Amino acid sequence: MPYKANAVRRHHIPRPKRKVTNWAQYAAALRQRGSLTVWVSEEAIKQWKAAPRTTPGGQPSYSDLAITTALMLRAVFRLALRQTEGLLASILHLLGLDLPVPEHSTLARRARTVTLASLPRSAGGPIHLLVDSTGLKLWGPGEWLIEKHGTKRRRSWRALHIGLDAASGRIVAATLTDRGVDDASQVAPLLDQISQPVASVTGDGAYDRTAVYASVHERHPDAAVVAPPRRDAVLSDTATTSPTQRDRHIQTITETGRMAWQRTSGYNKRAGVESQMARWKGVLGDTLRFHSDQAQATGVIVGVAVLNRMLDLGRPNSVRVA
Repeated sequence: MPYKANAVRRHHIPRPKRKVTNWAQYAAALRQRGSLTVWVSEEAIKQWKAAPRTTPGGQPSYSDLAITTALMLRAVFRLALRQTEGLLASILHLLGLDLPVPEHSTLARRARTVTLASLPRSAGGPIHLLVDSTGLKLWGPGEWLIEKHGTKRRRSWRALHIGLDAASGRIVAATLTDRGVDDASQVAPLLDQISQPVASVTGDGAYDRTAVYASVHERHPDAAVVAPPRRDAVLSDTATTSPTQRDRHIQTITETGRMAWQRTSGYNKRAGVESQMARWKGVLGDTLRFHSDQAQATGVIVGVAVLNRMLDLGRPNSVRVA
């Protein structure tokens, strides 16, 4: 391993031990996530077919609810569009419902234009927002092609940016950008999706930018920005008279150390959004299965709805053990 000769002199941080206090309820919630029990409400049956349009053009056959239902099934079971069509048809047949099933071509076309419900808002007071990003690969040739033919072409991917409510664990904002887009530039679009007050915005060192502080202050003047300054960060010219939030972060780190600053500032809560990223790739996969930009954005919102729905079934109550 690198620097193995200096391993003894390194500062090792012991891993904290935690205990889940509601294992019975959480285990039941995990089992329910895999349940195949399906029900369709009377309201959903009435809204399955699209309402007649008054403008010129062809009449749609399926409502946004029907398309969204099919896309959620596709995301959960990681199916192709034809297999999604077959799964939905079998579910409606088993339920004894005489409802039409959208074809795979209809799903592919409507995924670019479907209107999805807005992301759920957090219940309660102001939101402590945790932001982070990860890469999602575009659908295409797999790694076996690289091994078989020795191609050097790099896989293409796009960046997923999410905003997580630290209290509830729900994703309340999400954007999908090209891979060259800076993480800090997506703070403003994420905040624009949130109508509730925001108490703080927490991110890693990539969000230590002047534009991030400005975007947060413009929309939520009283919100705190918690992002670790660079190790060579310097104070502003007004640090002695009217220090900024970043100045106070630098001063606290200088006086007490970076580890103490993480505890006092609440930066350690950022682990929640990293866990959510791992959960996304574990449940939904690390690939965008649609080809067009509009359909990929729809797939992201559908994925957010799926993860939030699973979270509603139950989450662990974890406490730290001394």
